[in-house]
Amino acid sequence: MKKWRKAKLKRVEELRKMKDEDLDKRLSELRLELLKEQGNIKTGRPIKNPGRIKQIKKTIARILTIKRERKEGKGKNV
Repeated sequence: MKKWRKAKLKRVEELRKMKDEDLDKRLSELRLELLKEQGNIKTGRPIKNPGRIKQIKKTIARILTIKRERKEGKGKNV
């Protein structure tokens, strides 16, 4: 398995180990960070890492997926 693939799987496993409260906190932090980054783009400020926005969006999607799985009882750590 490729190195980057292992890192991604490790990151998902770390998210799955988190409690719902911690996931909610992380989700709100990421959404705030995304708003700040998008605000910087709209105001014309240069951004340090253009790939960060994509990374934030994917992490938000992962968290929402984990929460949905837990709600439906399909998750590994229910």
